[in-house]
Amino acid sequence: MELHIREIETKNVITKTDIPVCDYAVNPYVGCTHGCRYCYASFMKRFTNHPEDWGTFLDVKYWPEIRRPETYAGRELFFGTVTDPYLPQEETYRRTRALLEQLKGSGVKISIQTKSDLVLRDVDLLRSFPDARVGFSINTLDEGFRADMDRAVSVERRLSAMKALHDAGIRTTCFISPIFPGITNVPAIIDRVKEQCQLVWLENLNLRGSFQSVILAYVRETHPELVPLYDEIYKKKNRVYWEALDAELRAYAAREGLFYVRDDDSMLRPFDAPPAIVNYFYHEEVKKSAKNCVKAER
Repeated sequence: MELHIREIETKNVITKTDIPVCDYAVNPYVGCTHGCRYCYASFMKRFTNHPEDWGTFLDVKYWPEIRRPETYAGRELFFGTVTDPYLPQEETYRRTRALLEQLKGSGVKISIQTKSDLVLRDVDLLRSFPDARVGFSINTLDEGFRADMDRAVSVERRLSAMKALHDAGIRTTCFISPIFPGITNVPAIIDRVKEQCQLVWLENLNLRGSFQSVILAYVRETHPELVPLYDEIYKKKNRVYWEALDAELRAYAAREGLFYVRDDDSMLRPFDAPPAIVNYFYHEEVKKSAKNCVKAER
């Protein structure tokens, strides 16, 4: 696969957003080389003037120095709303680290979402931010399925990085997303991570745009027994599956002594408390806010 990389200048890299979990969105890159087959952010391609396929291009952002980072004190900045801030290319370009260095000591709250263990490189910086947290996207424990879906590091490497950060006193989140009906074993993933994270986020697979046909073709080829279920959910728009899963996970949380809520992202729970499970099924605000972020940066 040929990868197209260019360096660009942007007006800013910190963008006001209406995403419920933060005040500002931060994306040090445009595009994403993980090439996730289900990527909701692929819609961004039409804002970037790239002819290349999604997953094959990357713009490396350079922005004016943030001269008064203290103006963001007390605000939450979310790194990675439409791209992974720790793509393999971050090891070379270090744009995420550069921004963390600019914000150090400013009093901002940092949240990071990634599929990479490269984040461990920046533990020194992350520990300097109050209540910093790092989320890892994990929607399977099956490395074969993971490899079919993305080019990011293995699930085991993500789990190991999560534990290392947790052991270092940094808050962690397991983002179980997207949940593939009949494929993603949510309780098994929670069982694996519940001793090394403070939050578990849940988001269902939303099939829209160009990747809908790609995913449905994958299901037909690899899990033909699930075709009727996917037709019911994604063609007939029946939400019974998600309602049943919600009830199942609520019961699971009660048995395990875990806190289960809908659309609440509290960071106030004690570090050593069992993780809260947060249900974000049909969480459509992300797409709208991501579009606004791209327009504001250009």
